[in-house]
Amino acid sequence: MFVDNVKLLVKAGDGGNGCVAFHREKYVSHGGPDGGDGGKGGNVIVRVDEGETTLLFYKYRHKFIAQNGDDGKNCKFHGKNGEDLIMLVPPGTVIKDANSGLVIHDMSDGEDFMLCKGGNGGWGNTHFATPTRQIPRFAKGGQKGQEKEVIFELKMLADVGLVGLPNVGKSSILSSVSAARPKIANYHFTTLSPNLGVFNTKGTKGFVIADIPGLIEGASDGAGLGHAFLRHVDRCRLLIHVVDISGLEGRDPIEDIKLINEELDKYSIDLSARPQIIAANKSDCLDPELVDVAAFESFVKENGWELMYVSAATGKNLDELMLRAQVVLDELPPMITYDAEYVQEEVVDPTAHDIEIHNVNGVYVVEGEWLDNLMNNVNFSDRESLMYFQRVLKNSGVIDALTAKGCKDGDTVDIYGFEFDFVQ
Repeated sequence: MFVDNVKLLVKAGDGGNGCVAFHREKYVSHGGPDGGDGGKGGNVIVRVDEGETTLLFYKYRHKFIAQNGDDGKNCKFHGKNGEDLIMLVPPGTVIKDANSGLVIHDMSDGEDFMLCKGGNGGWGNTHFATPTRQIPRFAKGGQKGQEKEVIFELKMLADVGLVGLPNVGKSSILSSVSAARPKIANYHFTTLSPNLGVFNTKGTKGFVIADIPGLIEGASDGAGLGHAFLRHVDRCRLLIHVVDISGLEGRDPIEDIKLINEELDKYSIDLSARPQIIAANKSDCLDPELVDVAAFESFVKENGWELMYVSAATGKNLDELMLRAQVVLDELPPMITYDAEYVQEEVVDPTAHDIEIHNVNGVYVVEGEWLDNLMNNVNFSDRESLMYFQRVLKNSGVIDALTAKGCKDGDTVDIYGFEFDFVQ
């Protein structure tokens, strides 16, 4: 099964929590705090698998989560870091943000890409010991790993795209000039997925050819198979437009060329402007009484396209067609790569103390992302930890902000479910 578009939820691992522990050993007095730090959460890494040609692996599973870091241990033992999650994709896969559709990264460079970064582990209580706070009974919680909803979209890495109506001989040409063996039969929509082949003869460096199936009238609007597979022509630097010149099916080759080019233009103006070589296939069966050859050649010349009469059945001019394509490719710019458009959300500065205060039925509710993280690091059953919490509120300006909002001694303050009486 060919799958070229999947929507996934990916999440990096959370960092492990720091440990609250104290050294206890015979004959060792004043052991002090020795809680270790939490381990780092695993990253989500996207990696190209050169042998893969489809996103089928992701069709029935849509959530991928990297391993969390382990919590710290006593004796200052560091928690184990979470293992990275490696996601293998075919060459040419483009990663997009599911909500905005913007490109996050193009995997055509072949390099590993970190899609989501794991959260850092929290500090153990060892870090919080001071001359005046010698037995800290609190530690820092681990940070959460990044989470994204993304789309993996496969855009095949092919230099040349074979386009044309169904049953004009695209698959036959591909099988004749490469080792690809697509399904071939004398009926429309024989090919149900794009096929790749490599043309390479002695003395040439070769190029990759993609047979794009299912282009019919209305393909750009979803008719036939074209809507699903037009994306695979995006990277093609050259189009070989295959047309049935025999006239045996009663079609006008001029109208066929116009129809396909209109669909390409509707899908992408840039795509319709790509260089084209018109491959008039089935020329061995050409009937001059059925096809006005002079009008056809005049039409091709007026549009500035090259024309070659070929026959996939007899092999007529196929090598010449490929060699000419090689010459044209040598003069064209490199294959298209997609620049990143998605801007990563800004990481909250841990030193920033932005807050929001709302008076809800006489209760002053304080909110702020840094405050949410702070609440995970406080042991509210420990006096020193509470004193630390109070100093942070004062030094960060929360107390002053509450006063400015009209909060007075005795009023109730709520910070993420923790309620206390305000004392200035």
